[in-house]
Amino acid sequence: MDVLTAAEMRQCDERTVEQVGVSWQALMENAGSRVAEFVAHEFPSAQRILVLCGKGNNGGDGLVAARHLEAGGKQVRLLLLSPFEQLSEDARAMFEKLPQILKKSSMLLATEADLHRTPFEDCFHETELFLDAIFGTGFHPPLRGVTAALKNKIAGYPAQVVSLDLPTGWDADSTAMSSPDAFRSDAVVTFTAPKLAHVFGALTRGPVAVAQIGSPAELAISGGSRTATNGNSCSIRWTGASKKIIEHPRALDANKGRFGHVLVVGGSPGKAGAASMASMAAMRAGAGLTTAAIPRSVAAIVAGFAPEMMTLLLEESPSGGISLKGFDARQWTALFHGISTLAIGPGIGRAPETAEFIRELVRRSELPTVLDADGLNAFEGHAELLDGSKRALVLTPHPGEMARLLGCTIADVERDRLRTARNFATEHHVTLVLKGWRTLVAHPDGSIVVNTSGNPAMAKGGSGDILTGIVAALIAQFPQRIQEAVECAVWLHGAAADLFVRDHDEHTMLATEILNHLSQAIQTPVDRDNFTWLREGQR
Repeated sequence: MDVLTAAEMRQCDERTVEQVGVSWQALMENAGSRVAEFVAHEFPSAQRILVLCGKGNNGGDGLVAARHLEAGGKQVRLLLLSPFEQLSEDARAMFEKLPQILKKSSMLLATEADLHRTPFEDCFHETELFLDAIFGTGFHPPLRGVTAALKNKIAGYPAQVVSLDLPTGWDADSTAMSSPDAFRSDAVVTFTAPKLAHVFGALTRGPVAVAQIGSPAELAISGGSRTATNGNSCSIRWTGASKKIIEHPRALDANKGRFGHVLVVGGSPGKAGAASMASMAAMRAGAGLTTAAIPRSVAAIVAGFAPEMMTLLLEESPSGGISLKGFDARQWTALFHGISTLAIGPGIGRAPETAEFIRELVRRSELPTVLDADGLNAFEGHAELLDGSKRALVLTPHPGEMARLLGCTIADVERDRLRTARNFATEHHVTLVLKGWRTLVAHPDGSIVVNTSGNPAMAKGGSGDILTGIVAALIAQFPQRIQEAVECAVWLHGAAADLFVRDHDEHTMLATEILNHLSQAIQTPVDRDNFTWLREGQR
């Protein structure tokens, strides 16, 4: 699923009308009915609903939703921010379709003083759910006048807020995490495709869903106005769309040989758990076989983590880390034998002799390779050695590791994450997973995929090791679909953590508990109940 700009969304709607023959009013009818369906499904206990309607098409969607909610037995009232004569042509048509009970329930909010009049105060106090249909994709900040005052008023009431398309006040093209001037929101339902703000902004802690309203998928394409550094058209997509590769059941005659063999190279004194967690994650995510290549001194710790895990003991340096010393051609051959995917870095340490080993291992490898943690730090000052042109090379840095690779500051990385990730991926022919708020997956062709799963519970040691194992396992299972495998892994990693916080406090999650919810994350499709779920939300 592509992520669109406001202009691309407008073009999609126009082409749907002109080329497919779906009328504007039909699109509005479909949008409003999907919103009513969403509210009934996600907020079934809310009976008294106040629909806040602007004068444009977003308001028209709200009027349709109000009609369907009233028909479904809800007690609906309307708050119009413009008189009937100022509504758009299609919104006026939808107002005319309202039953008399809804027309009589409508109130006009004309001035800020109206907010303090008794009828409005009483209505706000009685409301159990606000439906925000004031401004959508076409809005440009800032909020002004009575709408800004209404935003502040709504903030003081406990009723939940469902946003149509976007929370009023949020710029659809914004890639900022926050928008202090926007309405608060407890859930967002948008239409046809996500916009930039849906995937980059913290619009809500609740669910964010996309409803299809009649536009063909081939018209909802991003990238027409964006160009990657290699000159190609640059699309922005969403990670969850790639989850479909793992949703199919395995063949009845399957055997472990069909699902790859992951070799996790890592571990050092004091950091044996990192290699263990990455190996456990690879097994849990479906790899047929998993071997941990570790220093001899930590073998007992790693081997005791799970009986299913195999180990390969490597010679170590005086400091206890893996060393290049003593490796000959035979040992290199033995290291790679029977392996389908390498995962290098979890807990491996930063000793100079270990960094030398990592660089030589990457140079020799002709296998798909995942580099994380100190596997990446080994290339500080040597980023030119990272070249994925001869085999798939996947890097999973957090901003600090990315800054070390680039020889810049974390602030430099965070200033323009999209450009940073895309430039490095295209220049080095790698797939780059830049972790952080809205983890990015940048591919060698310049395309960017944005992840919307995950939560602050993951800000804890070990989460990155779990991701490394999941990425390696999916690459091992889908060697012909590596880009999708990486995107799917990133989505599952965050989705499993989201499932944890639905039932537990986010402070308490351990990294290994992500694995306890991985099965549920795999089994829950992103497309269901007539919606695509960008986020399940925290309840």
